[in-house]
Amino acid sequence: MPTLKQLARAGAAIVLSALVLGAPPLEAEQWPQRTVRFILPLGPGSGVDIGARLFGDPLAARWGQPVVVENRPGGDGIIAITAFIGAHDDHTLLFSPTSSFTAHPFLHDKLPYDARELAPIARVSNTIVVVAVPSSLNVGSLGELLAQVKAQPGRLNFNTATGVTDFVFDGYFKSAGLAMTRVPYRDTVQALNDLGEGRIQMWVGALAIARPHVQAGRVKLVAVTNSERASVASDVPTVTEAGYKALTFDGLVGLFGPRDMADDVRNRIAADVRAVADAPEIVTRLGATGQVVRPGTAAEFAAAIAEQGARVAAFADALGVKPAK
Repeated sequence: MPTLKQLARAGAAIVLSALVLGAPPLEAEQWPQRTVRFILPLGPGSGVDIGARLFGDPLAARWGQPVVVENRPGGDGIIAITAFIGAHDDHTLLFSPTSSFTAHPFLHDKLPYDARELAPIARVSNTIVVVAVPSSLNVGSLGELLAQVKAQPGRLNFNTATGVTDFVFDGYFKSAGLAMTRVPYRDTVQALNDLGEGRIQMWVGALAIARPHVQAGRVKLVAVTNSERASVASDVPTVTEAGYKALTFDGLVGLFGPRDMADDVRNRIAADVRAVADAPEIVTRLGATGQVVRPGTAAEFAAAIAEQGARVAAFADALGVKPAK
């Protein structure tokens, strides 16, 4: 089995290749020349949608052109990705969590798009991902929860909200010799309703989705999967602090352009994203959606995606799941 370092190196090479392919169509000072579209794989009201609109308005002011947010939910993110790629337009950008596609090679037998068409421009934020349990469950920490899982193999139920966390948790359970029963849901809201009622005993997903159930007292948080604690849930430890570093997962959200976008245009957009991210109101309002503002360069974003993809690949390999051809 390849090591995580080898997988990361290979993943980085694939992702970074998208940053250097093609001839530049426009110089930065000439861009944008018309309306800029942000295509999203999630619907209105989602944390990513709110983030796109929060950044869209001040970016429009800086660019002197309107920014339009276009929601294309469904199809495990593939609908939005193929719409973005099909536009063949450097004024059409993908505003997306990377979890929408890093697990795709292991979830689909054949992909209708080439990942090299997704050229990272800039990370915008990190989604806060939480491990939640029913308030009625007699556990106060992630360690206590997993102790119950160990004591009752296969008897406790769980659900995860993204394809990436599927592999992270399934892979960890296998490596640790633990067994939980996965319960699939089409609707994450129903999963959380069942969590609050105690019909499932663990749920992993975005804090923004879980927060109303936490505030209502039906659900409690035992950990965040992020590398760092979240200021909006500062009392909740990270999985590393809880002693389970292998479960670390940062939800990455950012902007992508076509692979032939000019480097200076990409750099200009990334610089503008960083400038907008400095505004205190952006930090506060995005934090209220369960996200942490975390802008960066195209190379930094690409490296983070490659690392996430490598971790998914390593867990998938351990589970015997082969990538799409």
